[in-house]
Order: sequence, then C-alpha cells, then structure tokens
Amino acid sequence: MKVKSLLALAFSLLLMSSCVVMSKKKYQKLLSDQDSLANGWSTAQVKIESLEEELTRLKRDTAILNQKVNSLNGELADLRGNYSTLRSNSSSEINRLSEDLKRREQRLKEVEEMIRKRDEASNALKNKLQKALLGFQDKGLTVEMRDGKVYVSLTDKLLFASGSIVIDERGKQALHELAVILNTQPEINIAVEGHTDNQRVVNLGQIKDNWDLSVLRATSVVRFLTVDEKISPNRIMATGKGEFQPISTDNSAESRSKNRRIEIVLSPKLDELFNLLN
Repeated sequence: MKVKSLLALAFSLLLMSSCVVMSKKKYQKLLSDQDSLANGWSTAQVKIESLEEELTRLKRDTAILNQKVNSLNGELADLRGNYSTLRSNSSSEINRLSEDLKRREQRLKEVEEMIRKRDEASNALKNKLQKALLGFQDKGLTVEMRDGKVYVSLTDKLLFASGSIVIDERGKQALHELAVILNTQPEINIAVEGHTDNQRVVNLGQIKDNWDLSVLRATSVVRFLTVDEKISPNRIMATGKGEFQPISTDNSAESRSKNRRIEIVLSPKLDELFNLLN
C-alpha cells in the first residue's frame, strides 16, 4: 500500500503541475493504470523475494554438495592409495609364495628321488638275499619287501629248539649267509624282532612269559650277528614283540607255528631323506 500511495502522490503532482484539463473518463483511466502498475509492482516484489529465498537455498545446498564431493574425493584418494599398497604387497606376497612353492617342489622331487633310490636299493637287496638264502626257503625262511624295507622272516623251528633261546647249527648257517651280504651293505640298518604265538610259557626256568621269550630270542640273534659275524653293533637293534603282532589270528597249530618267528628288518639309512624333510 505504501508503494500505491507513492504512485498516487506522484500522479497527483503530475496533474497539478500540468495545466492540461482532463476529462473525467481520461482521469479514471489514469487511476486504473495507476492501480495496475501498483499491483504489478507488488507481484514483482513477491516474486523477487521468492527467488531470493530460492537462491539462498540453492547456495546452501550447493555448499553441502561441495562438502560431500570433497569428502568423497578424499575417500577415493584413500581407496586408490590402499589399492596401490595392496597391489604392491600382493605382488610381493605372490612372488614370495611362488619362490616358496618352487623350493617345496624341488624338495619334493629330491625326496621322491631319495625314496626311489631307497626302493631300488631295497629291491636289489631283497633279490640278492633271496638268491643267497634260497636253500633255506623250504625250511621256514621268507624274504619280502614291505614299505621300502626288506623283511627276512625265519620261523622258530629254523633257529631254535622248542622253548629254547639257543640258536642251533642250522639256524647259524642261515644267519651266516645273511651276514655275508649285510657286511657288504654298511648303509643298511638292521632290526631283529622276536615274535611268539599266544600259548603261555611253562617250565622255561627264568623265562617268565612270551615277552621274555621274544626278547631273549631276538638278543640271541643279535649277539650271533655282532659277535660271531662281526656286524657293527651300531647298526643293529633287538626288540621283542611277544604274541601281539601275529601273522595269522586263528588258533590252529600251523598258524601258531607261523607266528613263532624272528623277523630281521633291513632298511636303508635315511639320514639324507630326513635332512630333506626338515
């Protein structure tokens, strides 16, 4: 309304300052134009205020968006840095793992080669023993290879009288033929195992049970091989297994006879192999 009053005042002054005499109709038209201009001015002012408010809001939103963009750019830079670091570390780790895998593969090849050589040596020893001990194989002696080791098995009737721990002459002859070969094979370790059947020991003096009998028979064989046949004691050992590792589990006389045995286990020294595995 203030704007409208000012326009009216200006309009009146304009009329007063002119000496032109207007008709009533013309005067009314001027008043109408005055009202229209005043209304237009007011509408324009409202729009200007609205646009100014919209501009302020847009500036505020733009500032917020700029902050978000700057924050996201910072995060992106961090991510790129982390990605570069990860790629660098991953490449180093992949190279390290690749080298480690190559070393492991090389060690595996070396171990496989050692095992192959061990098996070849064991098989050659088995064949040599089978030929040397051929004359005893129908008397209860067998030679076989299991798990890379050569097993020379002698039934008790080939070595001992019933219930005895003293080796008889036929048993000494078989052990002598075995010792001739073993003395040419210093790289072979020797384990002598005594085995019995599951029958209780009776009337054997100081021998209390099958444990005693199996151990004493094994030590008798070891003593003969080391003292009489001069095999180095450093490469031989004696153990007693009693009745607990039978060949056959039925209780027939034939099975019990098979279970009463001395097993001489021959295996190549595996120091190189153990060093490769460590």
